[in-house]
Amino acid sequence: MPALADVVSLIHDWYPPATAEAWDAVGLVYGDPAQHVKKVMFAVDPTPEVAAEAADWKADLLVVHHPLFLKPVHGFAATTPKGRTLATLAAAGCALLTAHTNADQAVGGVSEALALALGLTDLEPLVRAAAEPLDKLTVFVPADAAAPVRAALAEAGAGTIGDYDFASFSTPGEGRFRPLEGAEPTIGTVGEIETVAEIRIEVVLARRLRSDVVAAMLAAHPYEEPAYDVVELADPGLVTTGTGRVGTRPQTTLAEFAQAVAAAVPETHHGVRVAGDPDRAVRKVAVCGGAGDFLLDQVARSDVDVYVTSDLRHHPAAEFVEKDGPALVDIAHWAAEWTWLPVVAARLDEALGNDVETRVSTVCTDPWTMRL
Repeated sequence: MPALADVVSLIHDWYPPATAEAWDAVGLVYGDPAQHVKKVMFAVDPTPEVAAEAADWKADLLVVHHPLFLKPVHGFAATTPKGRTLATLAAAGCALLTAHTNADQAVGGVSEALALALGLTDLEPLVRAAAEPLDKLTVFVPADAAAPVRAALAEAGAGTIGDYDFASFSTPGEGRFRPLEGAEPTIGTVGEIETVAEIRIEVVLARRLRSDVVAAMLAAHPYEEPAYDVVELADPGLVTTGTGRVGTRPQTTLAEFAQAVAAAVPETHHGVRVAGDPDRAVRKVAVCGGAGDFLLDQVARSDVDVYVTSDLRHHPAAEFVEKDGPALVDIAHWAAEWTWLPVVAARLDEALGNDVETRVSTVCTDPWTMRL
């Protein structure tokens, strides 16, 4: 039976908290990392009703998409709905974990789950996430000092590539220099040309670490004036994460596509709203799980036939339609993001097998309860 810390680490590997928006509040909200986890429930919203469902099922962990505490609080007494939610979970010994905007962009995340639920293939981000800017540092060092310099570079954070660290490339060569008056050479004599067997060491590093890595290299290098250079690397454009998703499906009409959307997501009183000619051909589709009107300008410049998202407001939607661009399909926020729950539950099942039992909450937390 895994510890809570192990399950949290696994989910954070899939949806890294560092990729969440700066305003967001994600990660472990409540729970002892050392406690054991056998039952995990997944839900969109941490409401009192969802907490009660998790407690009745005797869940050890509740994973939610929306944060319980998005804004700072000074307490969480059970006199408020949010306080009652946490009090119910605490009384049941159930931990709480939030994966919000970090799950929106990720591979296997919310927008991708919605796209797959709608039968889209050939998926790519609507807006690609920016890759972390990288540098490459090259330094020339005497052969017998190469190992400690490489180690110093790695300890400062250079040479980390994906799931690997201490990565570097070394090439033997010959260094030539002449110490001038006032120099105190480690090797050679003032006024005489010296030839030394040297190693060329190359490492990549996050640009934010540049100062620390260069300082570590200079401190470990035996030369008074080491020869080195730092080059900024171009973004290779290979990032597979990002906001929203674009994909294709067999061509159909907008009316038929809207019916397929309604069948693919949970039923809500909100229903499915459509803006566009019902007979319009639909093949290329853009989606964004959750509120997606901030992407309308990006969608308008694209070649998609329809954009599926939630919480479209009157004026932005009206102005978008006036541009005679893609059609719009607006679905309930909760329904769009619910499509992620069975995906992440299955992912945890596959990763941990019989060690955990998973369940998707049956509580509909869409706030609208009637339509006349």
